[in-house]
Amino acid sequence: MTGGGRMEEVAEHVWAYLQPDGGWCLNNAGLVAPGGRPVLVDTAATEARTRALKEAVARITPHAPGFLVNTHSHGDHTFGNRFFADRALVVAHEAARAEMALAGLHLTGLWPDVPWGEVRVELPGLTFRDRLTLYPGDFPVELIHPGTAHTAGDTVVWLPRQRVMFTGDVVMSGATPFCLTGSVSGSLAAVEELRALGPRTVVPGHGPVGGPELLDATAGYLRRVQRLAAEGRAAGLTPLEAAREADLGPYAELLDAERLVPNLHRAYAEAAGAAPGHPLDVETMFREMVAHHGGLPACAA
Repeated sequence: MTGGGRMEEVAEHVWAYLQPDGGWCLNNAGLVAPGGRPVLVDTAATEARTRALKEAVARITPHAPGFLVNTHSHGDHTFGNRFFADRALVVAHEAARAEMALAGLHLTGLWPDVPWGEVRVELPGLTFRDRLTLYPGDFPVELIHPGTAHTAGDTVVWLPRQRVMFTGDVVMSGATPFCLTGSVSGSLAAVEELRALGPRTVVPGHGPVGGPELLDATAGYLRRVQRLAAEGRAAGLTPLEAAREADLGPYAELLDAERLVPNLHRAYAEAAGAAPGHPLDVETMFREMVAHHGGLPACAA
């Protein structure tokens, strides 16, 4: 599948670019275009999908994005950077830049049959550590690092005047949260930090736009993962065994439920004292996730 998504206006001068159904590699992006130097939030996984995003942006504004913010390092949000980098300054958290350089095009090797096109790693030209504010027009666009959550280098894009928040994959809508290289406890702390800002509109990294209820759903799932990890450790189960016996309750119907396996690995490690983002055996966790799923998850890039 090589189709694109659709723009949804979420506030004056602000759009979410949505790629249904929000599963693996079908990320959301965003556009803030109050003037002559728009801000683009993320790109897409493949050349075709990024070109569709570029066409959607051009239908809204005649101005090419002046800033491109990567909410984190993963290829579905960053592989399309090269198609905007001739005009846009790419901005990300300093840890995201390091992760992008280290990972390269690794994602393409997981799904070799996907028509990726001429993607490449285009590293950010500007990084920040805690907060950074952009001014594409007459109102601020705040970039906030909420700590280690989905990854060690997450950025949340916050528009305080509009009370619109682009969360990247710290929050997903209708899809299972994913803490493979991040933190379960850190994600919970990040959600509370975002809640304190008082968002009215939440544009998640994947899935439909919503409101603060998306923060509630993310936190509820992550607390259940922590509870399953505590029960599994007490019973002497491995994370994979605990996943096979788990009752996910209201979260069982979320897309990509196989992510429970790496999430439990992360929760087990944190329960044993590991710091958020502490390196784990990612390859082993991914293999176990595939085994739990019964095969490689579908990537519709």
